[in-house]
Order: sequence, then C-alpha cells, then structure tokens
Amino acid sequence: MRWDNLKATGGPATGDPGPARALPLALPGAVARTFDTPEFRGMTFYEVQAKSLINKVPGASRVPFEWTLNPYRGCSHACVYCLTGDTAILMADGTTTPLAELRVGDEIVGTVRDGRLRRYTTTRVLAHWQTVKPAHRVTLADGTALVASGEHRFLTDRGWKHVTGARHGRSRRPHLTTANRLAGFGALPPAPPVDAPAYRRGYLCGFVHGDGHASPVPAGVRRRADDYAAACGGLHALTKDSREYAGASVRDASAVLDWPEAPEPAWRLGFVAGLFDAAGALDGDGSGGGGPGGGGPRFDVVDKVVVDWLVECLERAGFAVVADAFDGVRVLGGPRERVRFGLRFAPARAVGSPDGELVRGDESLRVTAVEPLGVDVPMYDITTGTGDFIANGVVSHNCFARHTHTYLDLDAGRDFDTQIVVKVNAGEVLRRELSARTWSGAHIAMGSNVDVYQRAEGRYRLMRDILAALRDHANPFSILTKGTLITRDLDLFREAASVTRVSLSMSVGFIDEALWRAVEPGTPSPRRRLDAIRRLSDSGFPVGVLMAPILPGLTDTQDAIDATVAALSAAGAASIVPLALHLRPGAREWYRQWLLREHPHLAPRYRDLYGNGSYAPQSYQRELTARVRLAARRHGLTTGGTGTTRMGETIEATPRPAPAPPEGEQLTLL
Repeated sequence: MRWDNLKATGGPATGDPGPARALPLALPGAVARTFDTPEFRGMTFYEVQAKSLINKVPGASRVPFEWTLNPYRGCSHACVYCLTGDTAILMADGTTTPLAELRVGDEIVGTVRDGRLRRYTTTRVLAHWQTVKPAHRVTLADGTALVASGEHRFLTDRGWKHVTGARHGRSRRPHLTTANRLAGFGALPPAPPVDAPAYRRGYLCGFVHGDGHASPVPAGVRRRADDYAAACGGLHALTKDSREYAGASVRDASAVLDWPEAPEPAWRLGFVAGLFDAAGALDGDGSGGGGPGGGGPRFDVVDKVVVDWLVECLERAGFAVVADAFDGVRVLGGPRERVRFGLRFAPARAVGSPDGELVRGDESLRVTAVEPLGVDVPMYDITTGTGDFIANGVVSHNCFARHTHTYLDLDAGRDFDTQIVVKVNAGEVLRRELSARTWSGAHIAMGSNVDVYQRAEGRYRLMRDILAALRDHANPFSILTKGTLITRDLDLFREAASVTRVSLSMSVGFIDEALWRAVEPGTPSPRRRLDAIRRLSDSGFPVGVLMAPILPGLTDTQDAIDATVAALSAAGAASIVPLALHLRPGAREWYRQWLLREHPHLAPRYRDLYGNGSYAPQSYQRELTARVRLAARRHGLTTGGTGTTRMGETIEATPRPAPAPPEGEQLTLL
C-alpha cells in the first residue's frame, strides 16, 4: 500500500497537532499518531524512544528461547482468537475457571504443608499476567494433557519437578519422567451445557420428581428452577401442591416431566443436577452445604423408577454408586469424586470445597509423555497466597511473568489491538545491546509476543534495521509471523544466514478466503501467506507452519484439512503444527455473535465442545490429530519432529533446502 497519503496527528513537524489525547501514564514523552487510512481507522500509535530492546524470558529458562525482542507492543492484526488461557483452575466453591479469566482477589484451591503431607486449602489470587514461552505438552495416564513451559513445576510423588531438565550438565535440575506420578484430583470433567434446552428439561424433571417444588430449597435453587421453567415452552413458576406448572398446558408439562424414550446426554446431566438440588445433600452434612470434610453426594429418594433413572445417569457419567431401599442413592469415593460430581453436573446446591483433605495421587496421574511442541505460545500464570494452585486437576507451582500491556496503563484486550507502542529507535538500541561485552550472542526469538511483521511494519520499517544489526553481529534468530511483509526482507535473511543461524515460521490456519475475511480481517489472506511460504522455501529456507486455528464445523472436515495441508505442502512448508480454535475471553463473545449470525446451525456443536471454556476437549483434538496425520501422509508433507523449523531445523551458514524426512516419520501435533 502507499503511505505518502497518510496523516500523522500530534507529531512534530506535521503542522497539525490533531485532537488532544491523554498519553498512557507509563509512556511519558511518547508521540501519539493516527493515520487517515481504512486499515488503521480507530488505531493509535505511540512512538517511543526505547531504552532497551532485548528481553529475557522471565524465570530460569534454559531453552533456546531465553531471549526475545519486540519492536512493537500490541498488534494491528486484530485477530479474534488466541492460543492460550483455558487451563481449568479449581475454585474454592468447587467450580472451575479458565486461567485466563481469573482475577486478582479470586478465591481458589491451593495446598499447605501438614508435617510430611499436604492438605488442600483456600487461597487467593495475588497477581495475574501473561507471558510467551516455548510450549511442552505433559500427558498423564488418565488422558489429562497440560501445556506448560519447560521451567514450570508440578508436585509429584517425589517432590516438585520441572517439566524439562537434565541429569547432568548446566541444565541439571529435577524434571518429570515417566517414573513420576503427579498429585491432585486428575482429569476434571467438562462443565455441562447449562443453557441447553435438553439440560433445562432434565433439570426440571429431576427437580419435580424430587419434590423440590413442594419442599424448602435454597434461594439459588429456586431461582434456577423458576428460570428454567420460564424458558421451557413458556412455562412459569411451580405451584407448591402440584407437579404441574401453573399456566402450562398439559402437553407442555408432559414434555418436561415425562421420561424421555431416548434421553440426550445433556438431559441426563440436568436430571442429576435437578434431583440433587431437590433431594440431595452431602454425607455428614444434613444441610447439603458441603463444608470442609463433607462426604460424598447422596440422594434421599426411594421411588424405584426415579432411583433406576438416577443410577443409570450417574453410572453413564462414570460415577460408582450404591442404592439402598431405605437410605436412597449415594455416590462412592472421597473428595475427588465430590469435586468431579459438582463439575460434571453443575447443581445450584454447593457440593463443597476439598479444604482440609489430604493431597494424594495414584496411577492414573502417572506421566506418560513430555513432548516439546516446537512453538512459542502465550501462557497465563498467577501468584497465590500458598504458592500453588490446582491446574487441570493437578497441583501446580507458581511461575512468574509479565502482563506487559497493562504495565503501560493499557488493557490487554481491545487496547492490545488498537493502541500500538512503536519503538522507533529499535535498530539503534539493538546495535548497542549486541555490542555490549556482557551480551553472549544467544538466540533471539521474534514474533513470540506480538507479530513483528504486522501491518504497522509497512509504515515504520523497523525490521530492516533490526535484521541488519543481527546480521552484522552474526547473532542467531528466529521469526514466527502471519505477515507477508517478511518476504520484503529476503535479502537480509540471506545475508544473515551466511554468518549465523536463521529460522522462519508462518501461521496459516485454513485457506478459505471468506472465513479469513470474517475472522482474521487484519491479516494477509491465506493465498498471500502461501505465496510467502513459497518464496521463502524457494530461497532455501525450510519454513515451519503453525496451522491455526482449525474452526470446528467450518475448517475441520477431512476435505477442508486435506485442502489446507495440500496447499501447505505445495507451497513448500517444511513442517506443521495444527491447533484447534481457542476462544479467549473477549474473543469468545465476538466469535459467538458472529457464529450465531452467520452459522446458527453450528451453535449447539460449539456449546457441546467449548461450554463456558476456551479449549476444545481432548477427544476432539485427537480426532483432528488423526485427520491431519492422514492428510500429511497423503500429500507427503515433510514433518520436522517438533513441527517447526524454529527448534533446530535452522538455516546455518548458507540457505539450503529442508532435508527429506526419515521413512515413517509422523506429524507432531498440539
């Protein structure tokens, strides 16, 4: 595009001071500019004189991405999803919240020492931030998968251990192996679709058959029953002396209260929740309040038909039960099953916190694999009062990082997309830092936090000076980008590759142009990105591809995946790492509105897949794994172990084509 018609306001020598605007408190002396062009409408660029450019990844990282640099803070791509944030954190009330959605002050579950043992306790979130680090996947025997940085620590049967490490040398530290078992509850079940019509009907059926309409119940339970009644066929509040709804037709009432011939899974979950809210409690807690030390869930029902339905629903959900003609139905197991019960069925009645219970582990939490994924991804983390928390059902230690945009008096949501900080002296500062006697010449990763080839780079051209400085100092580097501007700098990549290691990666999730316009409006088109891969590959650079996002129901079919993989293979991609759609807070709401407007028939599927979270379930990700693997084999795509060229398949000395893969090599997936 042409930039000579752009208009800067508020900058020196423009002759136009522009509208007055308040600078962020952390950016004194910045020059605020806006540009009169459609691509940058609504955006503000803060031009600053940076004091430093190379950033050390927080923590004691010993992986190749210990150092990063970012000439921009914020990103003008304006993408509507992110790659992180949905690790389930166990809250003090027995529910879970995605890690990205936690807030300072939230009460969650941590642990405290009790002699040589540990017990669960309630703690508070003291800080919350985001960082970008190389990703590793830890897989447990029960199917739980955790994506964490190499320096993250988990509690095992042999104490705290890092995700990665070594037995000897500089990287020596305690680290996970397949001989370790983690501590905690294990895989936490997904939340039910509480807004689904089937769940509501099941809930009301259980609530009424448990006589909840005719018995005193907590106010929260009554509100849910009334809300669900109003939402089901125009039904209204329950009467106190009848199992039918006031103002409801016989057909409407029957549709809710009669036993279904083929109940949907959501109906079964709702039925258990409604029956527990009406006639349930915890063993040892007559109030059902679920205080510390409370037992497992029990149901005070003896009607044989109701008991049979209840037992079937519980067993289908994976719970062991015992039914007694006089004592009703009890769910077997300790605090682990109580927590699982609350998460799987989501009753309005509290099922209690695990406070005071011993922290344990079993064979289901044995580590089966620790795999580097070969990409840097954004990761959230927190500080808590106890120094730990429960992440995806296991005890996790605090890590430390920075939520950088908030430190500039800007938020990490819309401000990240529209308030861009530009370090206009980046090249000069980098040369000074690379010349320092204290600089070791370590690998520097770019694009791990924000895209260095975002649209703003076309105006500011900061990467030219940055690459020249890295070339002149023979400093190894890697780049991950969606921006096709990367091809502008091929001459500098070739020159740098003659003296040091250079690694290049592109992000391409799908090739559907209509979808691209809808969900990635600020990025180059898939066709242009494929052209960029081809140009880089033809120049001798093995290009790794992050295939993200794969959109359920839209780009996850075998045909769509096959078309994307075929296009990537034809463009000369050297490796591939696919990622299913992640819906971070903020993006999730935008995407939901777009989906309901453009593809309403897919709403039930997304509700089942994502619920109130951001990540698709493991079963869906395994399905994608199989589809992409088949497509990769079919098109002979070279897959480079960890999936990108950034972890070792780099250009050294002179550009050369990527080597052919060994026979039988398979695609590594996230």
